[in-house]
This record gives sequence, structure tokens and C-alpha cells, in this order.
Amino acid sequence: MLINEVSKATNLTKKAIEYYINQGLVFPETLENGYRYFSENDAALLKKISVFRKIGLGTEDIKAILADEKGDILQKISVRKELSVQREKAKQAMLDQLSIGKSFAEVETALNAMEQNQTVTDMLLEAFPGYYGRFICLHFARFLNEPIATSQQKAAYQEIREFLDEVPALTFPKELQDFLIEGTQHISTENIREMNEQTKRAIEEPEQFLSENKEMLTWYLEHKKSDEYKDSPACKIQEMLKEFNNTSGYYDIFIPAMKKLSDSYAKYCQRLETANEKLLSEYPEIAKMNNEG
Repeated sequence: MLINEVSKATNLTKKAIEYYINQGLVFPETLENGYRYFSENDAALLKKISVFRKIGLGTEDIKAILADEKGDILQKISVRKELSVQREKAKQAMLDQLSIGKSFAEVETALNAMEQNQTVTDMLLEAFPGYYGRFICLHFARFLNEPIATSQQKAAYQEIREFLDEVPALTFPKELQDFLIEGTQHISTENIREMNEQTKRAIEEPEQFLSENKEMLTWYLEHKKSDEYKDSPACKIQEMLKEFNNTSGYYDIFIPAMKKLSDSYAKYCQRLETANEKLLSEYPEIAKMNNEG
């Protein structure tokens, strides 16, 4: 197809197509007469680019997505967009507050907290790979909306930044990486948010959770004892994550600093410990499994 034909086939203007060529997003063949020839694959790629543009992605993001065979970049961008939407809603609320007389100093404090939140969530997303990075980022983002006012909070914030800046890369062998991608590529940002909410409800009402999920918990514990699980990629990934968290400073540096930075996270951890005690009282074999793992 020549440019007029591909323009009609993709419903894109010739200027848009030329722009995508100049941006290095599509590479049509140049014929001897100087005309560009677009294959069916080029046309399909242009349609894909058009969708990304309509969603609101820039050319650099699109270029990164197209070069990423694993789909990891697109999932990270989805998380960033989700957090960006939340920040824009918060900014709209601040604008409304200013319009009814709230002080600029209070709004500035809230904006500073938002900027610091973005710094930490961006670093979390980059520090941990794939699904794990998306999950951790969205999990901790909920607790990073509080103003950093005290000297202890400021020190904790700096400690978190330094940890995330220096933490060694968490990498999996190719077979485990492929397993993780295949098993999590269909888990959306919305799915992760719902999982976080389910965990929150379980922690707030542990007795109800244990009562309603006895059958599932019994099956899960039996499954974890099985040779099938112990030889599985899921078990190997779990062991690698546990080793990483124990040796990287995640438990010794990051988590204590998060508790100092965020009062809501510190309270969440207290509820988590209480819920965990109830779980272990009902299923003491879990403690043994954790010690063996």
C-alpha cells in the first residue's frame, strides 16, 4: 500500500503517518521511485499506534511498548496512569478547596506530599520486576498520602529513597521469568487494586475471613506440603522473593522506614500482626512451613 491507501485503511491522516515514521515508530519500505510502501503489518502497527495515542500515550512510551516483547512496559505504564488519575482527582479537590477559602499553605503541604508519593511509587515500580513491582507499587501507594512534617518522617523518607536507589536488582532465571509473565500478564491494575482491598478486609475482620475460607485454607496448606508444589516454578519464585526480602534490606530498612513515614501504614502493620496471630492460632503448621521455607 502507498501512503494514500494506508491512510484510508487506518483512518489516519498522511501527516500523522509521516510523523510516526519520523518518530521511529513504523518503518515502511522505500521504493526506487522514492515512494513509501506499507505492508499489511505496517498498517496493523499504525492502527495499534493510533489506539495508544487515543489512550493518551506519548511517542516515547509507545516506542518502548513496541520494543518490549514481554509486555512489562505496558503494564508499568498502566500503573503510572492509574496513580496519575488519582493525583489529578486530588488536585481537582485541592482546587475546589482553594475556591472556598482554604489556605494556600495547606494546599502546598498536600501538593508536596503528593510529589513525594510519586517519587517513591515510581522508584518502587522500577526497583522490582513485572507483576511484583506493580503489586508493591499499588500496595504502598495507599499509605503515601500523608504530609511529611516531622524530622522522623523526613529522615524516613530519605532512608526509603536511598534504599530504593541502591537496592540490588531482583532478577529471575529465564524459565521463572517466563512462568511469571505467563501467569500474571492478564492481571490488570484493577485486579491488583481489588486484591489489596480483599487483603485489607481480611486483616480488619480476621475471624470472618478464617470462617469463610476454611476450605480454601485447608487446600492451600495441603498443596504447599505436596511435592508438586515444592518442585513448581511458583515455589521457586516464592523462595527467591523471601531470600531477596531477607537480604536486601527490605525487612530491615524499607519496612521500618515506611512505618515511621506513614502513620496509616504503621496501623496497617499492627492490624496485620494481630490477624497473623489469629491465623497461626488456627493453623500452627504455617509457622513451621515459614521456618522451613
